[in-house]
Amino acid sequence: MVANMDANLVLEVLRPRATDSPSDTLLKLLSDPFQAQIQETAFLASLGTSIGMTFVIALLFCFLRPLNATVYAPRLKHADSKHAPPPIAKTPWAWFSVVTKEKEKTMIEKVGLDAAIFIRFTHMCRNIFLVLSVIGCGILLPVNIVVGGKQFAGKGTSISTLARMTPQFMIGPVFWWLVGCAWLIDMVVCFFLWTNYRTIARLRREYFESADYQGSLSSRTLMVTAIPKTSRTDEGLERIVDEIQHTPVRPRAAIARNVRELPDLIEEHEDNVIELEKVLAKYLKNPDKLPAKRPMTTVHKKDPAYVKGQKVDAINHLTSRIQVLEARIREVRGSVDQRDAMSYGFASYETVEEAHGVAYAGRSKHPQGSTIRLAPRPSDIIWKNLGMTKKTRKSNSTINQIYVFVLTLFWTAANAFLAVFLANLANLGAVWKTFDTELRKDPNFWAIVQGVASPAITSAFYFCLPIIFRRLSIRSGDLTKTSRERHVVSKLYAFFVFNNLIVFSLFGALWSFTAAIISARSNGVSIAAALEGGDIFNKIMVALCNVSPFWITWLLQRNLGAAIDLSQFVNLAWGSFARRFLSPTPRELIKLTAPPPFEYASYYNYFLFYTTVALCFATLQPLVLPVTAFYFIIDSYLKKYLIMYVFVTKTESGGQFWRVLFNRVLFAAFLSNVIVACLVKAKAIGLWVNMFAALAPLPILLIVFKIYCKRTFDDQIQYYTKGTMDKENTVAADTRRDNQVASRFGHPSLYKPLMTPMVHSKAQHMLSQIYQGRLDNDDTATIAGFSDTYSLRDMKKGALGKQAAPTGPFEFVSETDIDFENYKNRDDFRSEFGGDGEMYGRPEDLVRGQTPVSNRSETRSHVGINPAAGRFYGESRSPSRSQSRDSERTLSDVQGGGVTYPAGYHQTPSSELRGYDPSPERSGLVQGAAPMGAVRSYRGAPSGTTSQNSTPLGTPGDEQQTNYDYFRGRGR
Repeated sequence: MVANMDANLVLEVLRPRATDSPSDTLLKLLSDPFQAQIQETAFLASLGTSIGMTFVIALLFCFLRPLNATVYAPRLKHADSKHAPPPIAKTPWAWFSVVTKEKEKTMIEKVGLDAAIFIRFTHMCRNIFLVLSVIGCGILLPVNIVVGGKQFAGKGTSISTLARMTPQFMIGPVFWWLVGCAWLIDMVVCFFLWTNYRTIARLRREYFESADYQGSLSSRTLMVTAIPKTSRTDEGLERIVDEIQHTPVRPRAAIARNVRELPDLIEEHEDNVIELEKVLAKYLKNPDKLPAKRPMTTVHKKDPAYVKGQKVDAINHLTSRIQVLEARIREVRGSVDQRDAMSYGFASYETVEEAHGVAYAGRSKHPQGSTIRLAPRPSDIIWKNLGMTKKTRKSNSTINQIYVFVLTLFWTAANAFLAVFLANLANLGAVWKTFDTELRKDPNFWAIVQGVASPAITSAFYFCLPIIFRRLSIRSGDLTKTSRERHVVSKLYAFFVFNNLIVFSLFGALWSFTAAIISARSNGVSIAAALEGGDIFNKIMVALCNVSPFWITWLLQRNLGAAIDLSQFVNLAWGSFARRFLSPTPRELIKLTAPPPFEYASYYNYFLFYTTVALCFATLQPLVLPVTAFYFIIDSYLKKYLIMYVFVTKTESGGQFWRVLFNRVLFAAFLSNVIVACLVKAKAIGLWVNMFAALAPLPILLIVFKIYCKRTFDDQIQYYTKGTMDKENTVAADTRRDNQVASRFGHPSLYKPLMTPMVHSKAQHMLSQIYQGRLDNDDTATIAGFSDTYSLRDMKKGALGKQAAPTGPFEFVSETDIDFENYKNRDDFRSEFGGDGEMYGRPEDLVRGQTPVSNRSETRSHVGINPAAGRFYGESRSPSRSQSRDSERTLSDVQGGGVTYPAGYHQTPSSELRGYDPSPERSGLVQGAAPMGAVRSYRGAPSGTTSQNSTPLGTPGDEQQTNYDYFRGRGR
């Protein structure tokens, strides 16, 4: 009863006067939609709850961390010795000392350059706001309080403390202090940006010179896109890069092939496998007591055997669909060498210097209309966008900009109405009488709805927003995942600044100004007079000063968000809930034990937005500066722990985010100058022209500073060298590239193993009764054409061997094996939780080292298969440029009759060779193998020795016979 009386009293207080019509009430509400969120009393409450709850959650984390390494230290458990963070003692406070002592150089080795630059950015923001806090609290705050206080001294006016800290009560020459502080703010921001730009340029140089980068194939490879049809051969690709810069040793070029629908087939196959796993996990939750009804599903729209929308048995349908897809995938893989060439390809050089020199020389050139750039890591490429034409990319980009614009406008209106109505349902009842009746019937229920609905809708929207922008970026033609993430940062930042800062802060002022103009026009006042009488600058200044307490409160609450991130409460709660109340598949349980990928785009956007808010309100409410500094001080340590021990970088970019951050911080500084200009125009009566003249150089100086940093540092950050270095000054060339450009940069759909359904071992005895599928795991055995369609497993030191895996249709997982540690090197897990596998000691982009014998060889010999004869043949090739590379069909000069075909000719191995399988038995092959035979020396090998590459019976893992020529039957 008391609760009902209190709720009714609140409703009566919030109810507008009876003389107001619903339309008048709506206009008044929209003129200041966020009034309930900017009360000064919220500041002290937010300060207490933020600091108190942050301390409690951090304390809880300290005691939970030693008890759950799966959640609080997965990197320590799964990373190899090179990338594992230092161990932490079991005492609650041990983590803090380890985090504070870890140096940047060590962090780069452990977690990568992207993660290290993220921590550096947080430190830079911390330092900027610590310095600006001294300026704001030492200069602006006393000026605002002292000078502004003179306006209402002795008048008995009650002005809140936070309002006294703003400049809204000052007038005249005192605003020169704000102009001077605007210069100081820009100088501080530019100084820290410059020092960090210089440091990051140095870090990038060290990154280029690291052993991992020098040993990777992508570091010496160029990616060429938009290749004209007349040059879509390996030789044509070589000629294109030759037009940029001639190198002593010709590059190894590989034009891409059209895989057509193969990626979509594999994606659909994976979706069906995952769906089947979910169906079986739920159906076989208790294998000894199956449900009475088998699970049902809607048939796939592409399945011609059923009517569209028909409900069928889920297990049978998914089984059938997987079988159809597997057959189709084998068929496409078997004929992929007959497809036409694509408009992109890759060219690999002997040294990193050569590749970077050519890339630098061709940065603004487009030979034959193509575009040449340094190749990203294969795991970073968005393959389906490489063949996109410039026209398609441009049109898609334009359409996406329209989508973003419409989405922004939609959320602007939705956000305003959420703040007006869902944040206070009494406002909705004021304009909707039917709802007002329901509201009065059950105020307690609607109070709960009011407390949950608005935050839930807002949180759901902002959770989906990065996903929406990622899909739009892919649609617009981004070539790499890292460039997509950079574009997502840009879009998120623009969206947040416009909607959550500009619209939120200025909505009331703009609405009042528009209403005043409309009212003046209705009374016959001219537009010019109405604009002047509207006093837009004064309305903007008052609105910004009035909303400043909200931003202080909001920034204080960010500390609580940082503590929740540290506690990993969401992951911990979801894992416990899923295990207890859901039916997770073994794959889902394994993923729960994996280190989660770090969301760089979201976190960078948040930090940039906090920085922009603080800089914009620095002169309006100086208290925002120490509050922001306090947040970055706390979060710099919390995020450092999370990056060192919890999160992984899904796709390493090598620090490419920096320029996006640099540009947005500069924009934030410019926006703060605009705020000062509005204040000057509104309050510096009679002096605003002189103050405008003093502020005018600031935007120009920011542009000059940006251009200076771009010309001074960008080339150092982007390129290892600007030209081909002298031979004696270069890093030793890898004379045995093994032509890996064809395999490492082959489309993943050509060699990616098909996913096998994972089922808990407790249900193994029941599967034979309910499932029929693939009878073996050899899903790549029938692939024809090229080397990049084969996937070989490396031999690991210390792993003496494993029992032959069962060739059944399922992978049975016991309870003790449900751990990411057992699956971290598998393609279906590594791509999501470790990029290219570098963190786990299996980087796919690393070029294998050489033996001393192979290093001494001056020529390279390749081993191939003569499709006609069905036997091995060797062909030597000098690393220098051939004088007859474009010759017609010629016989190889080695014994065995190998054939070299004209440029661009793709020869398919014979069907007899492709289909030959002496025995289906695949276990115990090594034990019964014949001893290694004698190997004769081939031409090109030093006398008395045999080149490792020219030996047909070498170790498969070291041989790396994964190149186009091996299956084409021709050499270069």
